[in-house]
Amino acid sequence: MWFKNLSVFRLTEAFTLTPEELEQKLEALAFRPCGSHEETAMGWTAPLGKSAQQLQHSSNGFIMLCAKKEERVLPSSVINEMTADKIAEKEEKEGRKLSKKERTEIKDELIFELLPKAFTFSNNTYAYIDPKGGWLVVDSASAKKAEDLLSLLRKSLGSLPAVPLNTLDKPTAVMTEWLSSEHFPDDITIEDECELRSPEEEGGSIRCKRHNLFVPEIKNHLDTGKEVIKLAISWDQRLSFVIDDILSIKRLRFLDLIQDQVADGNSDDAAAKFDTDFAIMSAELANFLPRLLELFGGENKA
Repeated sequence: MWFKNLSVFRLTEAFTLTPEELEQKLEALAFRPCGSHEETAMGWTAPLGKSAQQLQHSSNGFIMLCAKKEERVLPSSVINEMTADKIAEKEEKEGRKLSKKERTEIKDELIFELLPKAFTFSNNTYAYIDPKGGWLVVDSASAKKAEDLLSLLRKSLGSLPAVPLNTLDKPTAVMTEWLSSEHFPDDITIEDECELRSPEEEGGSIRCKRHNLFVPEIKNHLDTGKEVIKLAISWDQRLSFVIDDILSIKRLRFLDLIQDQVADGNSDDAAAKFDTDFAIMSAELANFLPRLLELFGGENKA
């Protein structure tokens, strides 16, 4: 269980529930499939997979969760075509143009009729709570998926004071300074990918991949006012990732120093392997996240 993307939220109040207490609260919103006329359904499922029962998995003080979302597939092109056919048929039969309200009713009736026959697909979104460090970390590159999980957790708990990361220094300013001055912290390595954007509204942007970022071409763009809004970096030879202007982390990789620990604890038992991977990953990120705040001037608690 290795997260590939990080949407990080700061818990603004202490998380005091034990894993057992949390389990009881999650059970009320355990996942159930879509009803015949539901377009979506979302709930908690066992992080360890179908063979497990518990809706949370705790290890060394960290608590893993998994939200499952199921959706019915009704392609809009199909709905629109069938709706148009029904509208045309009714207009011809009655010899008049249908009102907007009547057209909407036809579309709604058609969707209601087709929903039970529609295929479904589902996806899982994982997250873990670090009560000691005060973090909620979601494995998602999508802000919407992260917010969906956070919303489900708030419904389960009644409330959950959590906010996105906020630092004293603006991430774009820090990353731009790293590139323009070619000076950055010793534990940071600038890799070969970035995105630059003009700060003006509708300003142009430039994406660079597999490119030396310390060349005159890049510096010229920075000198004309472009800012770094995405940057590929590695930290302390342990983690590699792309970070953006809101401190979302994408394409996270755990480097050889971490993978060596994984190899030492390798197991053929799926549950044991999950537990080992989760323990190593969460401990590593517990060390990294405070440093992430430091890199951007510290946490803004205002």
